[in-house]
Amino acid sequence: MPVKRKKAEKPHIDDAIIKGMIDKKAKNIVSIDFSKFQNTMFSRFIICHGTSRTQVEAIADAVEEEVRKTTGQKPVHREGFQNAEWILLDYFDVVAHIFQEKYRDFYKLENLWADAEIKHIDSE
Repeated sequence: MPVKRKKAEKPHIDDAIIKGMIDKKAKNIVSIDFSKFQNTMFSRFIICHGTSRTQVEAIADAVEEEVRKTTGQKPVHREGFQNAEWILLDYFDVVAHIFQEKYRDFYKLENLWADAEIKHIDSE
């Protein structure tokens, strides 16, 4: 009789993004869930910040590497590497935002969607 094999659970891109952020000591990681909203172009934002341009670049590189290693995906769009004040990595359904702290404080993305579910990620 043939043996049924369990399907391996597909790795979640969210987990890979968060792992890349944690690996480079990103600060104040939050996940904003938009899945309950209709007609959005994405289901989730994952936001963090670093304390310097060098750290922001390192976090972005680590996220790209971890997502590629874990899921095989590359971002469909990436921007902000020129000045590394705010790097955006667009994985179509999930968008990672990596800020320098002062720019995160200025733009306050978390405050734009008051009715979205915001989850704070423990990076320890």
